[in-house]
Amino acid sequence: MPFQTQPVPDGKPIKLWTEGVPVEDEARRQLMNTARMPFIFRHLAVMPDVHLGKGSTIGSVIPTRGAIIPAAVGVDIGCGMMAARTSLMAADLPDQLHGLRSAIEAAVPHGRTPPRQRQRDQGAWDNTPAAVDAEWKRLLPGFERIAGKYPQLFKTNNHKHLGTLGTGNHFIEVCLDEAGRVWFMLHSGSRGVGNAIGNLFIELAQADMRQHLANLPDKDLAYFREGSAHFDDYVEAVGWAQDYARRNRELMMRHVVAAARQIIAKPFSADVEAVNCHHNYVQRETHFGAEVLVTRKGAVSARKGEPGIIPGSMGARSYIVRGLGNAESFCSCSHGAGRAMSRNEARRRFSVADQVRATAHVECRKDSEVIDEIPMAYKDIEAVMNAQRNLVEVVHTLRQVVCVKG
Repeated sequence: MPFQTQPVPDGKPIKLWTEGVPVEDEARRQLMNTARMPFIFRHLAVMPDVHLGKGSTIGSVIPTRGAIIPAAVGVDIGCGMMAARTSLMAADLPDQLHGLRSAIEAAVPHGRTPPRQRQRDQGAWDNTPAAVDAEWKRLLPGFERIAGKYPQLFKTNNHKHLGTLGTGNHFIEVCLDEAGRVWFMLHSGSRGVGNAIGNLFIELAQADMRQHLANLPDKDLAYFREGSAHFDDYVEAVGWAQDYARRNRELMMRHVVAAARQIIAKPFSADVEAVNCHHNYVQRETHFGAEVLVTRKGAVSARKGEPGIIPGSMGARSYIVRGLGNAESFCSCSHGAGRAMSRNEARRRFSVADQVRATAHVECRKDSEVIDEIPMAYKDIEAVMNAQRNLVEVVHTLRQVVCVKG
């Protein structure tokens, strides 16, 4: 059997694609709490990168009818991956890759300046490029419609975050595939404005349910009923943030390619093969003959023939995949390796010397600020891929040679 089924008293069953990979007890408890919500459709599907998350378990697929849980989508709405294969081969890259990494770092704002030190946030544009302005112009009518109802959103980082990377596990990479072909790959979402939308509607859901919060297994499972004003507003806002996230990745990719052309003398194209997919989002889909809302919290759509990206940790392999359309998983797969320990635990357990050894083959930062992203803080990506062998097929296997972290 490719998955295990865990019955849930007073709830829907949980189907787990976790053969050979660990699942924390806390994550199992969190999944059971979600499975007991009365509007879950058929079962929860759990991917092999599963781990404890805020609101709902990361690596879970949550189908619902008649309600939506904002904290299940989370605050990095539309977070996802983009990868583009170029016409370059490994031999076309410079012998020393530091210059390429520096050019990418200069082309895409990344990281975050702490508010107390802030004259200008290093993670935002100072002067937005024309391409960013053009994309923001397309996004603006939808934003003004949403912020007209929720004016606090006007004060968010929106225009100046478009086309920027962010922090945490967000990254830009130069990779080589199994044939030595060069790929650019990046990971980011809807940035400051998406975070604000997520937090706003999580708070509104909890406020709407204040009388009933005591009856919920977790206050982060507060939900909007379909037909309510906040339900409709949230569906509109989350759809807009997902569009923002997709455009954000496309803009970054354009700037990465332009930066690479400054360093690599050989002319090249960067649209030989491209994938752009969300892994934190919600959308209406049809499964088992019913229209449902599917929330993928750290999971990727994997319909039959659909391309996707499953990145490993910094220094590990990543995969371009094709979906197999597995109905029991609601046509889904994992969004990465999944954390094996918390960021604080990784900082406590590992040193800069460990980070240097683990990423010896990658041109990347090797300092105390990125120890929480050390490869050993993540699950074994090969075990994760084996556990979902009936969800996706591997099309390309990538290894990083350059990594830019937020």
